[in-house]
Amino acid sequence: MSKYLNPYTDFGFKKLFGSELNKDLLISFLNALFEQSKGIVNDEITDITYLNAEKLGRSASERRAIFDVYCTTKHGSRFIVEMQNVFQQFFKDRSVYYSSFPIREMAKKDTKDETWNYELQSVYTVGILNFVFKDEQKDVDTGKLKIVNEFSDDDLFHIVVLTDQTTGKVFYDKLVYFYLEMPKFQKKEDELVTMYDKWLFVLRNLSKLLERPRELQERIFERVFKEAEIAMFSPEEYTAYEESLHSLWDITNAMNDAETKGFNKGKKEGEKLGIEKGRAEGEKLGIEKTAIAMLKKGLPVELIAEISQLSVEEIEELKKTL
Repeated sequence: MSKYLNPYTDFGFKKLFGSELNKDLLISFLNALFEQSKGIVNDEITDITYLNAEKLGRSASERRAIFDVYCTTKHGSRFIVEMQNVFQQFFKDRSVYYSSFPIREMAKKDTKDETWNYELQSVYTVGILNFVFKDEQKDVDTGKLKIVNEFSDDDLFHIVVLTDQTTGKVFYDKLVYFYLEMPKFQKKEDELVTMYDKWLFVLRNLSKLLERPRELQERIFERVFKEAEIAMFSPEEYTAYEESLHSLWDITNAMNDAETKGFNKGKKEGEKLGIEKGRAEGEKLGIEKTAIAMLKKGLPVELIAEISQLSVEEIEELKKTL
Protein backbone atom coordinates (compact mmCIF):
# COMPACT_ATOMS: atom_id res chain seq x y z
CA MET A 1 0.00 0.00 0.00
CA SER A 2 1.32 3.45 -0.93
CA LYS A 3 1.69 6.22 1.62
CA TYR A 4 -0.76 8.46 -0.25
CA LEU A 5 -4.02 7.60 -1.93
CA ASN A 6 -4.47 7.08 -5.66
CA PRO A 7 -6.56 10.00 -6.97
CA TYR A 8 -7.66 7.88 -9.94
CA THR A 9 -9.82 5.78 -7.63
CA ASP A 10 -13.42 6.84 -7.09
CA PHE A 11 -12.83 7.16 -3.34
CA GLY A 12 -9.56 9.05 -3.73
CA PHE A 13 -10.90 11.51 -6.29
CA LYS A 14 -14.00 12.33 -4.26
CA LYS A 15 -12.04 12.61 -1.00
CA LEU A 16 -9.81 15.26 -2.54
CA PHE A 17 -12.33 17.11 -4.70
CA GLY A 18 -15.83 16.00 -3.77
CA SER A 19 -16.43 17.15 -0.21
CA GLU A 20 -17.41 20.47 1.33
CA LEU A 21 -14.47 20.15 3.74
CA ASN A 22 -11.98 20.10 0.86
CA LYS A 23 -13.64 22.44 -1.60
CA ASP A 24 -10.62 24.77 -1.44
CA LEU A 25 -8.65 22.02 -3.21
CA LEU A 26 -11.13 21.89 -6.07
CA ILE A 27 -11.24 25.69 -6.30
CA SER A 28 -7.44 25.85 -6.56
CA PHE A 29 -7.34 23.15 -9.22
CA LEU A 30 -10.08 24.77 -11.35
CA ASN A 31 -8.46 28.21 -11.13
CA ALA A 32 -5.17 26.64 -12.28
CA LEU A 33 -6.98 25.35 -15.38
CA PHE A 34 -8.54 28.76 -15.97
CA GLU A 35 -5.10 30.37 -15.90
CA GLN A 36 -4.06 28.04 -18.74
CA SER A 37 -7.20 28.65 -20.83
CA LYS A 38 -5.54 31.12 -23.21
CA GLY A 39 -7.99 33.89 -22.33
CA ILE A 40 -11.09 31.85 -23.11
CA VAL A 41 -12.03 31.86 -19.42
CA ASN A 42 -11.24 34.99 -17.44
CA ASP A 43 -13.16 34.20 -14.26
CA GLU A 44 -11.66 33.36 -10.91
CA ILE A 45 -13.57 31.03 -8.60
CA THR A 46 -13.81 32.18 -4.98
CA ASP A 47 -16.42 29.75 -3.69
CA ILE A 48 -18.46 26.75 -4.83
CA THR A 49 -21.51 24.82 -3.68
CA TYR A 50 -21.80 21.10 -4.29
CA LEU A 51 -24.93 19.87 -6.07
CA ASN A 52 -26.64 16.50 -6.37
CA ALA A 53 -24.39 14.46 -8.66
CA GLU A 54 -27.13 12.15 -9.97
CA LYS A 55 -29.28 13.44 -12.79
CA LEU A 56 -32.33 11.55 -13.99
CA GLY A 57 -33.70 11.65 -17.52
CA ARG A 58 -37.02 13.23 -18.37
CA SER A 59 -38.60 9.79 -18.70
CA ALA A 60 -38.00 6.25 -17.43
CA SER A 61 -36.53 5.25 -20.80
CA GLU A 62 -34.00 8.12 -20.92
CA ARG A 63 -30.53 7.39 -19.64
CA ARG A 64 -29.48 9.07 -16.40
CA ALA A 65 -26.14 10.73 -15.65
CA ILE A 66 -23.99 10.35 -12.53
CA PHE A 67 -21.19 12.90 -12.19
CA ASP A 68 -18.07 12.39 -10.08
CA VAL A 69 -18.28 16.00 -8.88
CA TYR A 70 -20.96 18.55 -9.70
CA CYS A 71 -20.92 22.07 -8.29
CA THR A 72 -21.93 25.67 -8.91
CA THR A 73 -20.47 29.12 -8.16
CA LYS A 74 -22.33 31.97 -6.51
CA HIS A 75 -22.93 33.42 -9.98
CA GLY A 76 -24.60 30.23 -11.20
CA SER A 77 -21.85 28.74 -13.36
CA ARG A 78 -21.91 24.92 -13.26
CA PHE A 79 -18.93 22.55 -13.16
CA ILE A 80 -18.90 18.87 -14.01
CA VAL A 81 -15.56 17.35 -12.95
CA GLU A 82 -14.87 13.74 -13.89
CA MET A 83 -12.03 11.26 -13.61
CA GLN A 84 -12.00 8.81 -16.54
CA ASN A 85 -9.72 5.78 -16.24
CA VAL A 86 -10.49 3.93 -19.48
CA PHE A 87 -11.31 5.06 -22.98
CA GLN A 88 -14.94 4.54 -23.91
CA GLN A 89 -16.47 4.48 -27.34
CA PHE A 90 -18.45 7.67 -28.08
CA PHE A 91 -16.62 9.45 -25.27
CA LYS A 92 -17.25 12.87 -26.83
CA ASP A 93 -20.95 12.14 -27.21
CA ARG A 94 -21.08 11.20 -23.53
CA SER A 95 -19.44 14.50 -22.51
CA VAL A 96 -21.91 16.54 -24.54
CA TYR A 97 -24.85 14.52 -23.22
CA TYR A 98 -23.74 15.04 -19.62
CA SER A 99 -23.38 18.78 -20.15
CA SER A 100 -27.00 18.96 -21.32
CA PHE A 101 -28.28 18.27 -17.79
CA PRO A 102 -27.04 21.50 -16.15
CA ILE A 103 -28.21 23.43 -19.22
CA ARG A 104 -31.72 22.05 -18.76
CA GLU A 105 -31.66 22.92 -15.07
CA MET A 106 -31.22 26.59 -15.90
CA ALA A 107 -34.58 26.84 -17.68
CA LYS A 108 -36.74 29.13 -15.53
CA LYS A 109 -40.07 27.37 -15.12
CA ASP A 110 -41.43 29.39 -12.21
CA THR A 111 -41.58 32.88 -13.70
CA LYS A 112 -44.85 34.72 -13.09
CA ASP A 113 -45.62 35.28 -16.75
CA GLU A 114 -44.30 31.82 -17.73
CA THR A 115 -41.71 33.35 -20.05
CA TRP A 116 -37.95 33.02 -20.06
CA ASN A 117 -35.37 35.02 -22.01
CA TYR A 118 -33.11 31.95 -22.45
CA GLU A 119 -30.14 33.52 -20.67
CA LEU A 120 -27.75 30.79 -19.47
CA GLN A 121 -24.84 30.74 -17.08
CA SER A 122 -21.59 29.05 -18.04
CA VAL A 123 -21.27 25.26 -18.02
CA TYR A 124 -17.78 23.80 -17.70
CA THR A 125 -16.95 20.12 -18.13
CA VAL A 126 -13.54 18.99 -16.85
CA GLY A 127 -12.34 15.54 -17.88
CA ILE A 128 -9.20 14.19 -16.21
CA LEU A 129 -8.28 11.30 -18.51
CA ASN A 130 -6.06 8.45 -17.43
CA PHE A 131 -5.57 7.48 -21.08
CA VAL A 132 -4.52 9.01 -24.38
CA PHE A 133 -7.41 10.79 -26.09
CA LYS A 134 -8.63 8.77 -29.03
CA ASP A 135 -11.21 9.49 -31.66
CA GLU A 136 -13.74 7.42 -33.56
CA GLN A 137 -13.49 7.92 -37.31
CA LYS A 138 -15.46 6.26 -40.07
CA ASP A 139 -13.48 4.31 -42.62
CA VAL A 140 -14.22 5.77 -46.06
CA ASP A 141 -14.36 2.35 -47.73
CA THR A 142 -16.15 0.23 -45.12
CA GLY A 143 -18.15 2.88 -43.26
CA LYS A 144 -17.09 1.28 -39.97
CA LEU A 145 -15.75 3.15 -36.98
CA LYS A 146 -12.05 2.87 -36.24
CA ILE A 147 -10.14 4.19 -33.23
CA VAL A 148 -7.18 6.51 -33.84
CA ASN A 149 -4.96 8.66 -31.63
CA GLU A 150 -6.19 12.18 -32.19
CA PHE A 151 -3.42 14.40 -30.86
CA SER A 152 0.37 14.51 -30.74
CA ASP A 153 2.39 13.54 -27.67
CA ASP A 154 2.85 17.23 -26.80
CA ASP A 155 -0.87 18.02 -26.72
CA LEU A 156 -2.20 17.11 -23.30
CA PHE A 157 -4.52 20.01 -22.39
CA HIS A 158 -7.52 20.55 -24.65
CA ILE A 159 -9.99 23.43 -24.41
CA VAL A 160 -13.09 22.95 -26.55
CA VAL A 161 -15.61 25.71 -27.30
CA LEU A 162 -18.07 26.52 -30.08
CA THR A 163 -16.09 28.33 -32.77
CA ASP A 164 -17.06 30.11 -35.99
CA GLN A 165 -15.15 28.23 -38.69
CA THR A 166 -15.29 31.20 -41.05
CA THR A 167 -13.63 33.72 -38.74
CA GLY A 168 -11.86 31.40 -36.32
CA LYS A 169 -13.37 33.36 -33.43
CA VAL A 170 -15.15 31.90 -30.43
CA PHE A 171 -18.87 31.89 -31.20
CA TYR A 172 -20.07 30.93 -27.71
CA ASP A 173 -17.92 30.91 -24.58
CA LYS A 174 -20.43 29.70 -21.99
CA LEU A 175 -20.06 26.02 -22.88
CA VAL A 176 -16.47 24.88 -22.32
CA TYR A 177 -14.90 21.42 -22.19
CA PHE A 178 -11.48 20.90 -20.59
CA TYR A 179 -9.69 17.60 -21.18
CA LEU A 180 -6.38 16.56 -19.60
CA GLU A 181 -4.52 13.57 -21.09
CA MET A 182 -2.66 12.68 -17.92
CA PRO A 183 -0.33 9.96 -19.36
CA LYS A 184 1.30 12.68 -21.47
CA PHE A 185 2.35 14.76 -18.46
CA GLN A 186 6.01 13.91 -17.89
CA LYS A 187 7.44 16.93 -16.05
CA LYS A 188 9.79 16.26 -13.14
CA GLU A 189 9.77 18.01 -9.78
CA ASP A 190 12.41 20.58 -10.76
CA GLU A 191 10.40 21.55 -13.87
CA LEU A 192 7.28 22.64 -11.98
CA VAL A 193 6.63 26.36 -12.37
CA THR A 194 2.91 27.17 -12.51
CA MET A 195 0.08 25.98 -10.29
CA TYR A 196 -1.18 24.13 -13.34
CA ASP A 197 2.10 22.17 -13.55
CA LYS A 198 2.01 21.42 -9.85
CA TRP A 199 -1.57 20.19 -9.82
CA LEU A 200 -0.95 17.88 -12.78
CA PHE A 201 2.19 16.55 -11.11
CA VAL A 202 0.19 15.77 -7.97
CA LEU A 203 -2.58 13.99 -9.87
CA ARG A 204 -0.07 12.02 -11.93
CA ASN A 205 2.30 11.02 -9.11
CA LEU A 206 0.60 11.32 -5.72
CA SER A 207 0.32 7.60 -4.99
CA LYS A 208 4.00 7.07 -5.92
CA LEU A 209 5.45 9.70 -3.58
CA LEU A 210 6.94 9.09 -0.15
CA GLU A 211 6.80 12.73 0.96
CA ARG A 212 5.70 16.15 -0.24
CA PRO A 213 8.31 17.53 -2.69
CA ARG A 214 9.93 20.84 -1.77
CA GLU A 215 8.58 22.31 -5.04
CA LEU A 216 5.04 21.90 -3.63
CA GLN A 217 5.34 24.08 -0.56
CA GLU A 218 2.17 26.11 -1.12
CA ARG A 219 -0.34 25.73 1.71
CA ILE A 220 -2.90 24.16 -0.62
CA PHE A 221 -0.58 21.22 -1.31
CA GLU A 222 0.10 20.82 2.40
CA ARG A 223 -3.65 20.24 2.66
CA VAL A 224 -3.61 17.81 -0.26
CA PHE A 225 -0.92 15.60 1.26
CA LYS A 226 -2.58 15.70 4.67
CA GLU A 227 -5.92 14.54 3.24
CA ALA A 228 -4.24 11.94 1.03
CA GLU A 229 -2.23 10.20 3.76
CA ILE A 230 -3.67 6.71 4.03
CA ALA A 231 -2.38 6.14 7.56
CA MET A 232 -4.72 8.89 8.78
CA PHE A 233 -7.86 7.23 7.36
CA SER A 234 -10.53 5.96 9.69
CA PRO A 235 -11.19 2.19 9.50
CA GLU A 236 -14.30 2.89 7.41
CA GLU A 237 -12.36 5.14 5.02
CA TYR A 238 -9.58 2.58 4.70
CA THR A 239 -12.05 -0.18 3.80
CA ALA A 240 -13.81 2.05 1.28
CA TYR A 241 -10.49 3.05 -0.27
CA GLU A 242 -9.30 -0.56 -0.56
CA GLU A 243 -12.54 -1.52 -2.32
CA SER A 244 -12.21 1.47 -4.65
CA LEU A 245 -8.59 0.59 -5.41
CA HIS A 246 -9.48 -3.01 -6.26
CA SER A 247 -12.31 -1.81 -8.51
CA LEU A 248 -9.83 0.39 -10.37
CA TRP A 249 -7.46 -2.56 -10.81
CA ASP A 250 -10.30 -4.83 -11.96
CA ILE A 251 -11.57 -2.37 -14.55
CA THR A 252 -8.09 -1.53 -15.86
CA ASN A 253 -7.05 -5.18 -16.07
CA ALA A 254 -10.32 -6.17 -17.69
CA MET A 255 -10.00 -3.46 -20.35
CA ASN A 256 -6.37 -4.37 -21.05
CA ASP A 257 -7.35 -8.03 -21.29
CA ALA A 258 -10.17 -7.16 -23.67
CA GLU A 259 -7.83 -5.21 -25.93
CA THR A 260 -5.33 -8.09 -26.03
CA LYS A 261 -7.94 -10.76 -26.64
CA GLY A 262 -9.75 -8.61 -29.16
CA PHE A 263 -6.56 -8.07 -31.13
CA ASN A 264 -5.56 -11.75 -31.02
CA LYS A 265 -9.02 -12.95 -31.94
CA GLY A 266 -9.23 -10.41 -34.72
CA LYS A 267 -5.88 -11.49 -36.10
CA LYS A 268 -6.88 -15.17 -36.09
CA GLU A 269 -10.28 -14.58 -37.62
CA GLY A 270 -8.74 -12.21 -40.12
CA GLU A 271 -6.94 -15.11 -41.75
CA LYS A 272 -10.29 -16.66 -42.62
CA LEU A 273 -12.75 -13.81 -42.94
CA GLY A 274 -10.61 -10.80 -43.79
CA ILE A 275 -8.71 -8.56 -41.41
CA GLU A 276 -11.40 -5.95 -40.77
CA LYS A 277 -14.21 -8.39 -40.16
CA GLY A 278 -12.02 -10.58 -38.00
CA ARG A 279 -10.87 -7.66 -35.89
CA ALA A 280 -14.47 -6.53 -35.38
CA GLU A 281 -15.47 -10.03 -34.27
CA GLY A 282 -12.49 -10.20 -31.96
CA GLU A 283 -13.23 -6.81 -30.42
CA LYS A 284 -16.84 -7.88 -29.79
CA LEU A 285 -15.66 -11.08 -28.13
CA GLY A 286 -13.15 -9.14 -26.05
CA ILE A 287 -15.80 -6.63 -24.91
CA GLU A 288 -18.14 -9.45 -23.90
CA LYS A 289 -15.37 -11.16 -21.95
CA THR A 290 -14.64 -7.84 -20.26
CA ALA A 291 -18.28 -7.46 -19.26
CA ILE A 292 -18.34 -11.02 -17.89
CA ALA A 293 -15.18 -10.36 -15.86
CA MET A 294 -16.75 -7.24 -14.39
CA LEU A 295 -19.96 -9.14 -13.57
CA LYS A 296 -17.92 -11.73 -11.70
CA LYS A 297 -16.34 -8.92 -9.69
CA GLY A 298 -19.82 -7.71 -8.72
CA LEU A 299 -19.72 -4.38 -10.56
CA PRO A 300 -23.15 -2.78 -11.20
CA VAL A 301 -24.78 -3.56 -14.56
CA GLU A 302 -25.20 0.14 -15.41
CA LEU A 303 -21.51 0.85 -14.77
CA ILE A 304 -20.52 -2.11 -16.95
CA ALA A 305 -22.84 -0.84 -19.71
CA GLU A 306 -21.23 2.60 -19.52
CA ILE A 307 -17.70 1.23 -19.75
CA SER A 308 -18.28 -1.48 -22.37
CA GLN A 309 -20.91 0.39 -24.44
CA LEU A 310 -23.03 -2.78 -24.41
CA SER A 311 -26.70 -2.32 -23.63
CA VAL A 312 -28.11 -3.22 -20.23
CA GLU A 313 -30.12 -5.95 -21.98
CA GLU A 314 -26.97 -7.46 -23.54
CA ILE A 315 -25.24 -7.50 -20.17
CA GLU A 316 -28.25 -9.14 -18.53
CA GLU A 317 -28.04 -11.87 -21.19
CA LEU A 318 -24.34 -12.37 -20.43
CA LYS A 319 -25.22 -12.56 -16.76
CA LYS A 320 -27.32 -15.63 -17.47
CA THR A 321 -24.22 -17.51 -18.70
CA LEU A 322 -22.45 -17.24 -15.31
